[in-house]
Amino acid sequence: MKGLLGTKVGMTQLFDEEGRVTPVTVIEAGPCFVTQIKNKENDGYQSVQIGFQETQSKKLSGGEKGHLQRTSAPSLKHLREFRIKGDLDVAEGQILKADVFSAGEYVDVIGTSKGKGFQGGMKRHNFRGAQITHGQSDRQRAPGSIGSNSFPGRVIKGLRMAGHMGADRVTAQNLVVVKVDPERNIIAVRGSVPGANGSLVVIRQAKKK
Repeated sequence: MKGLLGTKVGMTQLFDEEGRVTPVTVIEAGPCFVTQIKNKENDGYQSVQIGFQETQSKKLSGGEKGHLQRTSAPSLKHLREFRIKGDLDVAEGQILKADVFSAGEYVDVIGTSKGKGFQGGMKRHNFRGAQITHGQSDRQRAPGSIGSNSFPGRVIKGLRMAGHMGADRVTAQNLVVVKVDPERNIIAVRGSVPGANGSLVVIRQAKKK
């Protein structure tokens, strides 16, 4: 199974032997605990549930504590599932570290993008904006007409308008693992990943590679 949970540390750059610079995002990945294995006979599908980031026991509900005690796992803040096809190569109670991945592999990194609050059409949807000349005074960043003629006589659902921006689940696909440090549980991937520094990210084997 190729999947880990981690926290985004931030961006930096690495130099290769020829002096070429590579922008990377550093992720503190693991250690993760295998808290449950689901199978088709009992659950209808096959997956592996892993937990990450120890927390205080008092912050968990009774059901969460009992669930983790099955595998002698500590109090964990985050639990996520990974769908599995084929044979399983992990067991309940096993600890997964950063060496699950190796340099040169392609991964998908899933995170929650930074929240931008309420934004207008120009920032949210890259609208061009209105002309500045010919007497325009306060319509430069306005969206323009949103309606239609007598038919259909209403605003179509899904029309791009101003609204809440960011704080969405975003997947950065096909990122190359540049460096893995199992001793410090660090993975460096080429390019940027969604989310703020310190936010939770999911690292999985790239689905389109």
